[in-house]
Amino acid sequence: MGLKVKGPSLESIEKAGLVLERLLKEVPSVEPSAVIADRIVGKPYLEIRIDRLAAARHGLMIEQIQEGIKTALGGKPVTTTVEGRERYSVRVRYPRELRDSIEALEKVLVPAPDGTQIPLGQLSEIHYSRGPDMIRGEDTFLTGYVLFDMKPGLSEVEVVDQSRAYIAGRIAAGEAELPEGVSYAFAGSYENQVRAQKKLTVILPLSLFIIFMILYLQFRSIPTTTLVFLTIALAWAGGFIMMWLYGRDWFLDFSVSGVSMRTLFQVKPLNLSVAVWVGFLALFGIASDDGVVMATYLNQVFQEKRPKDIREIRQATIEGGLRRIRPCLMTSATTALALLPVLTSTGRGADVMVPMAIPSFGGIMFEILTLLTVPVMYCMVREWAFRWKKT
Repeated sequence: MGLKVKGPSLESIEKAGLVLERLLKEVPSVEPSAVIADRIVGKPYLEIRIDRLAAARHGLMIEQIQEGIKTALGGKPVTTTVEGRERYSVRVRYPRELRDSIEALEKVLVPAPDGTQIPLGQLSEIHYSRGPDMIRGEDTFLTGYVLFDMKPGLSEVEVVDQSRAYIAGRIAAGEAELPEGVSYAFAGSYENQVRAQKKLTVILPLSLFIIFMILYLQFRSIPTTTLVFLTIALAWAGGFIMMWLYGRDWFLDFSVSGVSMRTLFQVKPLNLSVAVWVGFLALFGIASDDGVVMATYLNQVFQEKRPKDIREIRQATIEGGLRRIRPCLMTSATTALALLPVLTSTGRGADVMVPMAIPSFGGIMFEILTLLTVPVMYCMVREWAFRWKKT
């Protein structure tokens, strides 16, 4: 993560960067040792300023002096050697000991038109000056960076929001001031998180709506569709409970055959990252499986027996529910077992796959409760319908 600082000059950008660096170190969620602003104007440059009056007195043109400097310091190619398939350029210039200091450079000779050799020190002023190590630009503005990192256990978006609010508050209170014309903006990988969250605000309700419509096409009944759809809420709760457990120090705090379960399952606090929400989306698709199996068979039982009172409704519900326990348990067990290799995976890609699998695994564990909730709610709906028809 970092800040892009834009301004009219490199000096103002560096000054603003140092101010922002100091403020970021004071943010509680930011790691102070990781905050560093670009030192833009800090590299020494050797400048040779030609004295035009002195050059005119000796009958020299600026181009001639520059050519002499170019040849003496940078070198001039005079020939190329051929050694088999290799080619080497041969350049002629002053030896290093005659050009490694300002005093030596002042003795570099520049030939005048009349053949006189004039020292460069008489034709120019040579000195060191501070300049930029690198000039960056973006959106037609000069740009500098202030890099920082977050403390463990926090999300990038949370840290950026806290940092933005803290910096804005300090500037508004007059406790910090940026040079005129300088602006800053947060940038970095957190932007991917923000973009993904915006997409999820559309994809999440859309996926739930599509699941509801598919269930309705299966049962052709709003009450039955609703009670099966509510199993998604139960699985959703299970996913969050599993994430909460991963943040507890006592969860899986034991060893089997010398292997720590916390290490094996990589138990640590989780943030609501994009990977976690993708795991919830996958959970929504499989959370209603047991509910569909149970409700479908209950419909078949009621169509065959056609109960005539409350007692027969409850008896038919118990009969249908008991016959679907084994298929539902097999469905949940196979899904949960398939997620175990993902939960224990390490290496490349594990940082994305594990957060995706944790809510899915927790949701599947709690989704088993639909073996109780779906028959009870189904029986309740049937009893209400029977009483409503009777009245």
